[in-house]
Amino acid sequence: MKAVLFSSTAGGLENNLQLSLTASSPSSSLKHDQVTIEVISASLNPRDFKIAELPVVGRLAQPMPASPAIDYCGRVVSAGNDLTSVLKPGQLVFGRLDGAPKFGTLGQFITANRSGAVPLPHGVDPDHGAAVGTAGLTAYQCVVPNSKRGDRIFIHGGSGGTGTFGIQFGKANGCHVTTTCSTGNVQMCKNLGADEVIDYKTSNVIDTLKTKGPGYFSLVVDNVGTPNDLYYASNDFVAENGKYVQVGASVALGAVGSLLSRFFWPAALGGGKRQFEFLGVKSKAEDLSQIAEWMSQGKVKAVIDSTFELEDAAKAYERLRTNRARGKIIVHVTEKS
Repeated sequence: MKAVLFSSTAGGLENNLQLSLTASSPSSSLKHDQVTIEVISASLNPRDFKIAELPVVGRLAQPMPASPAIDYCGRVVSAGNDLTSVLKPGQLVFGRLDGAPKFGTLGQFITANRSGAVPLPHGVDPDHGAAVGTAGLTAYQCVVPNSKRGDRIFIHGGSGGTGTFGIQFGKANGCHVTTTCSTGNVQMCKNLGADEVIDYKTSNVIDTLKTKGPGYFSLVVDNVGTPNDLYYASNDFVAENGKYVQVGASVALGAVGSLLSRFFWPAALGGGKRQFEFLGVKSKAEDLSQIAEWMSQGKVKAVIDSTFELEDAAKAYERLRTNRARGKIIVHVTEKS
């Protein structure tokens, strides 16, 4: 099969990617709840290189040579015994893979679990289906279980992959949504449904949030991880029974220490007073199916920053590294038809 492979991450994942037309394929032997898929489009996430580039741990987590990326849209090739009545050969599906697989979605064929594979709604472009995966599930699991109609929620970082979905899920769930982004992305966030957008280039985010007053928000979703004192400041604008969910974080030692302190630093000693959760996304077919339904209804759409062909995967990761992508970056693996 054709695939983009890496056997080292020295100097950065993108500098080690090689296109192979004779790469080995995943095993054709399937468990009862697995499905073999031919990938049409894949989308990229920072976790693709963050995990692979971890010293020692990266090699243990992902056997090399490997194909990066875990989000996809593609065609069913074959399905395990439990799925033959649900997923048919040739059917378009989308979702994500778990962990850091050897056979990632920048390869022609993958093996997915049922929890990470659902039918693509009729009329939805495969690129848009591929964009959902990790970003869509992360946004969904941050926002939907933690909010209800009429709530006011704050999404820090509204213009990236997770943020663009988060704004739309908040609105689909009946919430008032405030978000942050840079000047050039303000109108995009408003077009996605944000009720209020704070331009972090021209305003101090924490000071602006404090003007809302105590208890204004019931939920904060932090896709950025900075400024480090945002969580502690949330005492001044999040309800006592509210929640602070963090997604974005640096792997630097100082950032990890700051994250741990939010769990273990008592409020009585100056720590945060609001419930804190660091979200670890889980593949759930029911969540993906709800997103699919909203997409088919026109309530949710994927925001595509840019598209690349498989041979240009390195350029796609270079774009991702800039941290300036508006929405998701897509790589075409095989033809759509």
